[in-house]
Amino acid sequence: MAVGSAPGHTVAKPLLMPLLAAYCVASGTPRLLVGALLCGWGGDVLLLSDADPALLAGMASFAAGHVCYLALFQAYGSPRARVGLLAPVYATALVVTVVALWPDLPAALRVPVAGYSVLLTTTACASAARFGALTGAGGALFLLSDTLIATGVAGWPQLPRPDFWIMLTYMAAQFLLASGTTRALEARPGPMATYGEVRSTERATPRSAKRPTTRSTTP
Repeated sequence: MAVGSAPGHTVAKPLLMPLLAAYCVASGTPRLLVGALLCGWGGDVLLLSDADPALLAGMASFAAGHVCYLALFQAYGSPRARVGLLAPVYATALVVTVVALWPDLPAALRVPVAGYSVLLTTTACASAARFGALTGAGGALFLLSDTLIATGVAGWPQLPRPDFWIMLTYMAAQFLLASGTTRALEARPGPMATYGEVRSTERATPRSAKRPTTRSTTP
């Protein structure tokens, strides 16, 4: 995208999230993370078209991905003290952005963009509040990337090569969300172990060690 290669973009973009999802599967991460990435893949493919129906469908696919992320954070994350500071900051950013964009968005996209923005901002806040700085950076970059898309739809002035910056922040966002979540889960004991790890532990334990010992009743 930096050199303006449309064919390269068309070929490479649909490969990004499946590769990242395969990495997560190999790492034994929860299905919710893989689902979030595959929903992102659906959005990537749909947004290869510039038509408004494709934009709405792509937005819906990304929204489903954010639902997966939120369910993941709720199921596996733990509340952190910084949530009290993050929530007001993200809430203010959400209101300011939606209010500023609203008059310039096409009428048919105003409500969908506002609803998606609420979901996106919630993901950004929850990623940091429940999984820490690395995952939180991914959530923040996802918010930035989609805000750049929204400013383009609203017809605001853009940076040179705007699609390059959108994709750069998006790729970094998904990678940080995936790798940050993976590291956080690997650092936790017990409940985070995968089925394969449990089976490996069982195989490593001698059968004789598993048999219950019997007390001798002989005096």
